[in-house]
Amino acid sequence: MPQPLRIRLPRAVRSNPLSAHVRMCEGDPVNQSWEDRVAAAWASFDDYPEERAHEFRALIDTLVAELPDGSPLGPFERACAWDSTGHSDRAVPLYREALARGLDEASRYKGRRARIQLSSSLRNTGEAEAGVRLLTPELDAPSDELDDAVRACLALCLSALGRDREGLSLVLGALAPHLPRYQRSMASYARALVEPDA
Repeated sequence: MPQPLRIRLPRAVRSNPLSAHVRMCEGDPVNQSWEDRVAAAWASFDDYPEERAHEFRALIDTLVAELPDGSPLGPFERACAWDSTGHSDRAVPLYREALARGLDEASRYKGRRARIQLSSSLRNTGEAEAGVRLLTPELDAPSDELDDAVRACLALCLSALGRDREGLSLVLGALAPHLPRYQRSMASYARALVEPDA
C-alpha cells in the first residue's frame, strides 16, 4: 500500500492567511520577440477548432524552427501544442525531452509547467503512478502561482489510483487560502483527511 502524502499547506495558510506572495516567471526569454509571438499564437488557440488543430500545431512548429538546435523550449512548446489538441500520447515524450534538455535551467517556471502538464498527460495515458512520482516533489518546491495547479493535477492522479481522500485533501488545502473565511478550518480538515490525529 502506498504511503499517504504528507500534506504541506500552501504558504499563504501557513504564514499569513490574508496574503499570498506570488513569484512570477524566472529566467530571461531566449528572445522577447519570439516569446511574444509564441504568446500571441497561444492567445489565438481558440480560433482553431478541432478539425484545424493541425494548423495550430504547424504554427507552433514554425516558431520552434527558429530556436537554436537543442533548445529545451522547442520540445516544450510542441508538447503543449500536442497536449492542447487532445494528443497526450504525443506530448509525453516531448515533455520528457524538454526536461532532459534542461528546461528548468532555461526557465524554472516553464520546467514546473512541464512537470504539471506531463503528469496530467501521464494520467490520461494510464500512467497515473508516474504522474504522482513526478509531482509529489513539487509540493516542497519554492512557491509560485502554479502551486494550485500542482495540487489539482496531483489530486487527479491520486484519484485515478483510487486514493481519493489524499486527492481531496490536496484540493481542500489548495482552496483554503482563497476562501474569504474558514481558511484555517478548511486547512485543518484537509490535513485530517490523511492525518487522522491532526
